[in-house]
Amino acid sequence: MNSGIIRKRIVFNGWVQGVGFRYRAYYAAESAGATGWVKNNFDGSVTMEIQGTESQIDQVIAAISRGTYIKIDSMDCTSLTPDPEERRFRIK
Repeated sequence: MNSGIIRKRIVFNGWVQGVGFRYRAYYAAESAGATGWVKNNFDGSVTMEIQGTESQIDQVIAAISRGTYIKIDSMDCTSLTPDPEERRFRIK
């Protein structure tokens, strides 16, 4: 695996459910060439695991932030070990 590839788990808090957040994340990740997944949580937050270069991940987060009605108040980031078998981004 490319040594420039990283993986992060990011929990987004704010106005992030019911506003197209997961679909925007999906299309942004597909466009950037990042892999991983995104899902809603019961507490109103959204969790995303995303894998790619730092630049790809930044590009995805920027695209999500530009979403209509989406308001990210905070992001809790954790670094993870990249998954060499992962090939695409999906909505859970």
